[in-house]
Amino acid sequence: MIVIKVGGSEGIDLRALCMDIAVLIQEGQQLVLVHGGSARTNQVAAQLGHPPQFVTSVSGYTSRRTDRETLRIFEMVYCGEVNKGIVEMLQAVGVNAVGLSGIDGRLLEGKRKETIKIVDGTGRRMVLRDDYTGTVEHVNTALLNLLLANGYLPVITPPAISEAGEAINVDGDRAAAFIAASLKADKLIILSNVPGLLRDFPDEASLITRIDPAHIGEFMEHAQGRMRIKVLGAMEAIEQGVAQVIFADGRIAQPVHAALAGRGTVIGAKPL
Repeated sequence: MIVIKVGGSEGIDLRALCMDIAVLIQEGQQLVLVHGGSARTNQVAAQLGHPPQFVTSVSGYTSRRTDRETLRIFEMVYCGEVNKGIVEMLQAVGVNAVGLSGIDGRLLEGKRKETIKIVDGTGRRMVLRDDYTGTVEHVNTALLNLLLANGYLPVITPPAISEAGEAINVDGDRAAAFIAASLKADKLIILSNVPGLLRDFPDEASLITRIDPAHIGEFMEHAQGRMRIKVLGAMEAIEQGVAQVIFADGRIAQPVHAALAGRGTVIGAKPL
């Protein structure tokens, strides 16, 4: 079992990914695909007069400020345009994909954060109380296994559903890590618009090719921006039993095959 997470940044070649997935399924691989859609969400939000805002937690992680209007736009883009666009591309190459948000069937369930402690641009600490964000605490593996057993490819996107039945924005990388652990996946592949974790961002020649899982936390200092969340997700996946996490390039042809061959940052067992 392989869980693939593809980011929503500009430059990622989703068609190449879909074609690669079709080949992998023909080769007998069992897959789950998790995706984002941040770049398109930012565009739509700006067009609708509600431009995106980002906040930084006191621990240094940056995330989207998610008020109710942002959540509505998020659902429109992630669950609608991006999710169904990927499903359409997969269907065109012969993959019987089913698009799901974390809300559907309570696929991704978690707790909405009552407050979020952030640091503003001046270094002052603030508390947000009207944010619709949370973390995944449960995956409906019965639903996923039902789909997989009947030949469907699940294509999953945030948001998740809270215990109280509210949609909540959850981080896609950490959600993918939780899905991989819950399904007892062998590998989690995280594709983005860089070749992996870079020692000196944005110098792609400084790619870190191997990380010992016991020392992954030591590499957080090299993670910039959204890559910090990806490293955190990798740490969580490894801690929960996923044997291997690979940060790889989503801009190239056959990105998953390249990742499986060790092209990227490999954390855990050696590549095949």
